[in-house]
Amino acid sequence: MASMKQSPEQSPKPLSPPIRWFLLGTGCLAVILAILGMFLPVLPTVPFLLLAMGCFARSSARFYRWLLEHAHLGPIIRPYLQGGGIPRTSKIRAIVLIWCSILFSILMLANHWIQGGLLVIAISVTLYLLRLPTDTTGDQTQTTHRS
Repeated sequence: MASMKQSPEQSPKPLSPPIRWFLLGTGCLAVILAILGMFLPVLPTVPFLLLAMGCFARSSARFYRWLLEHAHLGPIIRPYLQGGGIPRTSKIRAIVLIWCSILFSILMLANHWIQGGLLVIAISVTLYLLRLPTDTTGDQTQTTHRS
């Protein structure tokens, strides 16, 4: 009976090698996209880092620790992992970029089923991002500079 009370974090099921490699590859790709997102305004950094953390949490403790302790990438995601949330500007930027790209795609497509599917995806991702905790510490410093 005691073993049934263990949480998945305490005793995760071992992954098959193909799934582990898939998660590692997806996590590495997400890190690359997050780094590109630091320099390109069309790619959001935080969601890609969170995806990488999720992939590494299941596939590699070493990569998970590396990303969490990274000098430049770690501080971006640590507040979220500690319950502080995602910065408001990152949320707004991600939502605006999602809707711009989805609306552009809808205008380019003629198939109404695909258009509807894209709308469902955009609404779902927007609701998910809005439900995530928001880190307001950066917002307070921005308002004091405006005064």
